[in-house]
Amino acid sequence: MAAQRTSIYRGKVIELGIETARLPNGHSISLEIVHHPGGAAIVALDEGQRLCLLRQYRHAAGGWIWELPAGKREHDEDPLYTAQRELEEEAGLRASSWHKLGTTLTTPGFCDEIIHLYLAQGLTTVAQRIKPHELLECHWLPWPLIQEWIHSGVITDAKSIVAIHLAQTALHASHQDNG
Repeated sequence: MAAQRTSIYRGKVIELGIETARLPNGHSISLEIVHHPGGAAIVALDEGQRLCLLRQYRHAAGGWIWELPAGKREHDEDPLYTAQRELEEEAGLRASSWHKLGTTLTTPGFCDEIIHLYLAQGLTTVAQRIKPHELLECHWLPWPLIQEWIHSGVITDAKSIVAIHLAQTALHASHQDNG
């Protein structure tokens, strides 16, 4: 049986509804589910092996947080295009090399948002296009400091932690393959 959905709220970004579904064990449940268009997050790595991290004000998180350049997919936008657009807008960067790291579900208990994760290299500077509602600072930080900040709780943004981990794994595998 397909889930039945009653829409409760539709905003600029999300849609909230009540879904009644039958679980694989036969039980029926009603759940509050948020539909979100998804997004992309980018590990931008420069020639000096530093990562671009944003210090960004997030009201929902209670203030300033550290996170990767990232953003919401526009209607039917290809995730790679979202990543390229967001890297330009937020960090003022273009990349000549893109590697898909994977995807992550942000909060699968109540939301269908999927974030597509990318590693961007071969960076060049372009004009930053920060929107008026975005308060952010762009910083270049070395891997060891970022790892320290993840382990000490300075960086708490889940998509950033996952993407950074996947990027390190991909880069390590690439170095192993190259000798």
